[in-house]
Amino acid sequence: MNYRAKNIGIAVALAALAAILTSAYVVNYKRHVQNGEGKVTVLVAARDIPAGTSGADVVDQKMLKEQTVPRKAVVAGAISSPDQLAQYVAVQDVFEGEQVSTRRFAPPTEQGIRAQIKGTQRAYELAGDPNQLLAGTLKEGDHIDVVGNWTVKVKGGTGDDHHVTRVVLRNLLVMRAPVGGTGSSGITGGDKSQNVQLRVTDVQVQKLFWIEKNGDWHLTLRPPVNAVDSGNTIQEVDTMYFDGPGRRP
Repeated sequence: MNYRAKNIGIAVALAALAAILTSAYVVNYKRHVQNGEGKVTVLVAARDIPAGTSGADVVDQKMLKEQTVPRKAVVAGAISSPDQLAQYVAVQDVFEGEQVSTRRFAPPTEQGIRAQIKGTQRAYELAGDPNQLLAGTLKEGDHIDVVGNWTVKVKGGTGDDHHVTRVVLRNLLVMRAPVGGTGSSGITGGDKSQNVQLRVTDVQVQKLFWIEKNGDWHLTLRPPVNAVDSGNTIQEVDTMYFDGPGRRP
């Protein structure tokens, strides 16, 4: 009888130990699962972030806000600090409420021309002969003025038409320079073998397009530092006749 009681006692003890071990395993598993579902802080878009927006603008314009999400809901590349975007540019739209991921941003060099324009700025491709475009002289990053010449019709249709010359645009950035030199002799105004890419505003592009289609034009290179502009002047037949050397109309 004592032998049977001893065996029963051992069985009960083993069963109790198994229950304790099982309970400890369940508790540890739940804790592991809960840790996996813990909350973390990420940055989301406070409003839409259009492609082409620099990381600096994202921060300066307060386009980010903090949000707490389950750990398992964090997207790949999610950021937790605005500093992670400082040297990047958005290459895709990020919509309000979305987690901001480094996968939507890239270094400016990967954006090329797009990284150099924003807001009202536009890129304009201007075709011309090598002399007009200063081919072989212009370099990327230079700044130029555009001088234009066009004909003014005399009212009433009598007399000679007047030719007017003036600087129509100033201080335009050269985003891509023409290639090659000025070419061989005998180049005519009809040769459009070269192209330059300029940064203009949406207002300036209207003037540039107008003079390209309705007159003659030429680019002039500005000094790389400390460039100064004279007052706006117009040259026409009277000023060419009567202005003495060194005088301004």
